[in-house]
Amino acid sequence: MPEVEVGRVSKFFGKVSVAAVEVKDTIRVGDKLHFKGATTDFTTQVESMEIERSPIEEAKPGDFVGIKVPERVRPGDRVYKVEEEI
Repeated sequence: MPEVEVGRVSKFFGKVSVAAVEVKDTIRVGDKLHFKGATTDFTTQVESMEIERSPIEEAKPGDFVGIKVPERVRPGDRVYKVEEEI
């Protein structure tokens, strides 16, 4: 499945397992994201996103969003949207 880079991790909040992501391309709730870095490599579906603790459905380029993740991520990890093949 093709992947498109949509952002980069800027910070990780361990207690709540949330990645702060700087968005480079649109991300929507329901998208499948692949987090990849030196020691990070997993795919997850976006269940919720927040900006400044307010829930959003869509993040646009330039936004900094919080995305709940199942594993630890690190600053600089790349975030890819997994495009479903038809």
